[in-house]
Amino acid sequence: MKNFLNDDFLLQNDTAKKLFHECASKKPILDYHCHIDPKEIAQDKQFENITQLWLSGDHYKWRQMRSNGIDEKYITGNASDYEKFQKWAETLEISIGSPLYHWSYLELKRYFEYDGVLNSKTAKDVWNICNKKLQEKEMSVKGIIKKSNVKLICTTDDPIDNLEWHKIIASDKSFNVKVVPAWRPDRALNIETTDFVDYIKKLSDVSNINIFSFDNLKEAFKKRLKFFIDMGCRATDHAFEYIPYVEYTDNEIEKIFSKRLNGNSITKDEELKYKTAFMIFAGREYFKNDLVMELHYGCKRNNNTFIFNKFGPNTGHDCINNFTPSSQVTDFLNALEFTKQLPKTILYSLNPNDNSIIGSILGCFQDNLSLSKIQQGSAWWFNDHKTGMIDQITSLANLGVLSNFVGMLTDSRSFVSYTRHEYFRRILCNFIGTLVENGEYIYDINILTKIVSDISYNNAVNYFKFKI
Repeated sequence: MKNFLNDDFLLQNDTAKKLFHECASKKPILDYHCHIDPKEIAQDKQFENITQLWLSGDHYKWRQMRSNGIDEKYITGNASDYEKFQKWAETLEISIGSPLYHWSYLELKRYFEYDGVLNSKTAKDVWNICNKKLQEKEMSVKGIIKKSNVKLICTTDDPIDNLEWHKIIASDKSFNVKVVPAWRPDRALNIETTDFVDYIKKLSDVSNINIFSFDNLKEAFKKRLKFFIDMGCRATDHAFEYIPYVEYTDNEIEKIFSKRLNGNSITKDEELKYKTAFMIFAGREYFKNDLVMELHYGCKRNNNTFIFNKFGPNTGHDCINNFTPSSQVTDFLNALEFTKQLPKTILYSLNPNDNSIIGSILGCFQDNLSLSKIQQGSAWWFNDHKTGMIDQITSLANLGVLSNFVGMLTDSRSFVSYTRHEYFRRILCNFIGTLVENGEYIYDINILTKIVSDISYNNAVNYFKFKI
């Protein structure tokens, strides 16, 4: 029997071990999509206790605790930080087979140098060990990022954000990690939402452009996008339940926009026409500015209305949407490619059943202007576990060029989630090592090392054209 979480964790053969220990483990981290708060980096926040670092805002853990019958008081309620930690320890103790079990122990090992057990009996001791460690200067937010060997972070930012915290971070010459914004214009896209009109007013104010038409919105969009690019932005991101594509005319879009701006409701057909027009315009702007367009879809959000009304979004009540939008995705990409304005694009579906669909879509729109211009994104959210990562890697290898893959991201709100890159790299090295040891790929250590190095780090640097 192997020891839990030993040096060769998840590495099942000699080739895998060699590739991970001599190559993957030494590569820095480029986290090109996450949800951490740049304010906390700028202020170099020092967490008071492990609950603040581990459980605050972590809907992965919240869902697990609810599944274990933990009262909401100990999840998002008014229980003390220690009581919440104790309940998480009780939950972790029985979370066999869960990625949260692996991630939590990797984080305890890498950041707190703790090799023991966390359960209901040891919770108090671990609480004290972690909290003592958190008081060290090296365990501030910037210290954690440096300790993780991170070279660049892309946060997720709204077009109306003044990016003041990014400016402060950039001015700190003692912090050699780049933190750049990523453009996330969901609120300008989601014309059906109740706050859309108020948001357009805010966008109008910050851009100094009076937005009375869709053409005005385009001008404000371009002006704010230029500001983001000047601040180092190389990535854009959009979230959908499904990617829309319906036929429309420019005249129709102006009427729909005007109707909504005047406070009137719109039909579902009008919503989809507006969103299609918005995304076609956005894609062309991204192409013009050589930006990467990330498309996250397949999530049905805020399914528990009672909890949503009480706590708002991002509390652990989202699920996989079983809608498979292959025709809409291809029609959308084709509309941009038809005028040769399709930007580099990463497709992420929350539904693992879409792996092969995305793999087949990729090959329809590749060209020689960029290496694997259209990418399948890493296993996302409900899929960023061992099985999900293996399935995504396997499908991409079967239907695309795995060696050109831009690799892992955290998609996280936690500053210790960089161990997910280690988790992914171990799985990647084991996948490649197994092919070699099974006689399915030639053993050439130079080629193998290059493939692992590229997927772990180099491909993302080159694909996004980050200046590091």
